[in-house]
Amino acid sequence: MGDIYHEMKSASQDAKPCALATIVKQAGPSPRGIGAKCLIGENGLLAGTIGGGILEAKTIREALKVLNSRLPAKVTFLLKGKDVEQTDMLCGGEAEVFIEPVVYEVHLPIFERVAHIQKRGGKAAIATILNPDLWKQEQVPKVLWTKEGQELGGDLAVPQQREAQVHEAMKKVMDSRRPEKLTLDTGVEIFLEPVVSNPVLYIFGGGHVSRQIVPLASLVGFRVVVIDDREEFTRHEDLPGAAQVHKLSFDNVVEKFPVDEDSYLVIVTRGHVQDKNVLAQALRTDAKYIGMIGSKRKRDIIYEKLLEQGFSQDDLARVHSPIGLEIGAETPEEIAVSIVAELIKVRAE
Repeated sequence: MGDIYHEMKSASQDAKPCALATIVKQAGPSPRGIGAKCLIGENGLLAGTIGGGILEAKTIREALKVLNSRLPAKVTFLLKGKDVEQTDMLCGGEAEVFIEPVVYEVHLPIFERVAHIQKRGGKAAIATILNPDLWKQEQVPKVLWTKEGQELGGDLAVPQQREAQVHEAMKKVMDSRRPEKLTLDTGVEIFLEPVVSNPVLYIFGGGHVSRQIVPLASLVGFRVVVIDDREEFTRHEDLPGAAQVHKLSFDNVVEKFPVDEDSYLVIVTRGHVQDKNVLAQALRTDAKYIGMIGSKRKRDIIYEKLLEQGFSQDDLARVHSPIGLEIGAETPEEIAVSIVAELIKVRAE
């Protein structure tokens, strides 16, 4: 949403009205899923996309009506027949798009916080009332709710006895990272969408395999942090795409970082001793992914020593080792592809 935030901020400085379109329901094949957004001004698309083609063209036309009325619209598109030939929804389908007028006093603080979370980490959820009749000019039933309970934006104006239900649904969306539509028994429809930072990938070891992993992982949406204990392997210029590079001893290194259930750890140090050291620390965290490079023989030797230290078979079952998907990789570049493919697979699951 970063590009939308910057365009929205620019439009606010020039006092130009704009509308925000979001896919809130989608059935059938589509290049963009639920939650996809675009920002529309009086002269057309400003930022983002909901898939292009006839769907986006029709949405822009409807957005112009929203800009004139300053009231939202919920539009259902049935893409069949000739429409299918003009859209990326190849087999036809249905899309429901909510188009809301942007009220800068409400939308800008929300999108500013979104940009902050995506860059610095954290979790939140955005709730938007989808009933156009519950919107009033300059009164926006849209809020951002953080994991810590802070609320930004407008006012959902749901009955007090339903607030707990909405907050529970927002927590669920944050944890699942999947948007959903909540319908209250009062008939109010609320679109809930998660705001989460790019998952952090901690790479322990800055050698030749790491140098191939970093740009590739960064390209597919991981925020990459590299740690090595050698000066010559912690130069930023050798690790393009890394958000951070640290020269640190591997002793007690994991505790120096905020590793949580959304973190990914890749262990590719220069030797067995360092790999075992970092792996033992990693197993004491809630990391989503722990991968260690090496042969099955090396893995078994390290596992045997960790079992002697009190770790269980269940602990070791968390580890992806040998690391990466089995694609017959041999070169550092191919190994990096297999590792990043496995990271993508785990993230998708």
